[in-house]
Amino acid sequence: MLPFVIIAVLLAFASSKPLDTEGSNNKLLLSLNKNLLRSLENQDGLPNPSVHLALRLSNHHNQAKETDYLNRLKNNLHDDIQTSLTNSQAVTGLIALYSLALKSSCYDLNTITFLVNDKNETLLTHLKRQMEQEKDHIAFSHRPLTNYYQYSLGVLALCVSGIRVNHHVSHKLIKAAENENFNHGETESVDTYAMAGMALQCVKDSGSYAHNAAELDTSLNKIKQKLLASRRSDGHIGNEFSTGLAVQALLAMGSEIGECAASMEAMRTAARSNTYHNPMAISQTLPGLQGKSYLSVKTQDCRNEDDTLVDTSEPVVPVVVLPSETKVNMKVEVVTASGAAALYSVDVPKGRSLLEALKLLERRNVGFTFQKESSLWGPFLSAVNGEQARQSDRRYWHLSSDGTALTEGVGDFKINAAQKITIKNTSY
Repeated sequence: MLPFVIIAVLLAFASSKPLDTEGSNNKLLLSLNKNLLRSLENQDGLPNPSVHLALRLSNHHNQAKETDYLNRLKNNLHDDIQTSLTNSQAVTGLIALYSLALKSSCYDLNTITFLVNDKNETLLTHLKRQMEQEKDHIAFSHRPLTNYYQYSLGVLALCVSGIRVNHHVSHKLIKAAENENFNHGETESVDTYAMAGMALQCVKDSGSYAHNAAELDTSLNKIKQKLLASRRSDGHIGNEFSTGLAVQALLAMGSEIGECAASMEAMRTAARSNTYHNPMAISQTLPGLQGKSYLSVKTQDCRNEDDTLVDTSEPVVPVVVLPSETKVNMKVEVVTASGAAALYSVDVPKGRSLLEALKLLERRNVGFTFQKESSLWGPFLSAVNGEQARQSDRRYWHLSSDGTALTEGVGDFKINAAQKITIKNTSY
């Protein structure tokens, strides 16, 4: 009798493990959903279309808050894009994300228009025009007007909206993948490979690329192999913040959930460690953890949706954080485009963000100055010591700590130990 009891207990334990794991994973997804929902309350800066897109692709919804945020997108973000278009600025990525966000709410994109040169045209018409400008710029200078990440977003947004993508536009992306042109600085961009994979998979699924189907398949296979080759031993693909898009792309390109299990578990581990505290990071991670991708927008059905997502956490009480008594030394090296370097030193309260640390350094009046601009990921450096690193010049400020490139922005990276931060004006 005793052996039977032992076997029964063991079987019961074994059968309960997957259920426990599934329950834990579901709780994590719900927690990420709530964190993203809570981020909507932040009124600073422009509303983020990526956040809205992730909430709409989720299995759980708060219809009222999502509707309010959609209205903010249609007003605040719309006005910002209108200004950029009026000033002839390239906003391919932003207008593409905007259209994806609207499409995820089953919104009629033909009712969204922009007025440029006294001519009122739809959002998708402007996106198509942006893509033609990008394509022409590649033909002239062998690179997009913006970058291949935004170019891929543009192809994807047009495709999921049912717009036939010009085969010349698709071909430029296919050739860029074939020639391994998806770099950011000196490293390959996993994010770009992922976005290109989703864009080209959508083009393939639509059947609109009849120019050379074999060429398209070869390109998709290369992108998939690049993503798989970038998978680390801990499961992350590229780094913690690129894994979400990479998993989305692999799923979109036909990988089974099981093939992405290690990467999905790596994302869960990172999420439980609060690595994804930035709303943008959560928005790119959540769809993949639910087995979805941005291609899911194409078949989005907004009828009979769940409306149970409620943030039941206690109201957040503002906490006054007293400066840490422990200070750590931070050295800051600024390397200009010409290669000239300047070195500074400042003691920083442990746990402060890099942005706060740079403000402390600037206040010391030792010759260090900086300017920042906002982005969907948060603030980024636009000028240091009076020198610009502008997208129009294809330059950016590359940040590293003790020689290792930062995966977080200046507002998120924390100074917890003595280190040397290098800020280098870099081309891409």
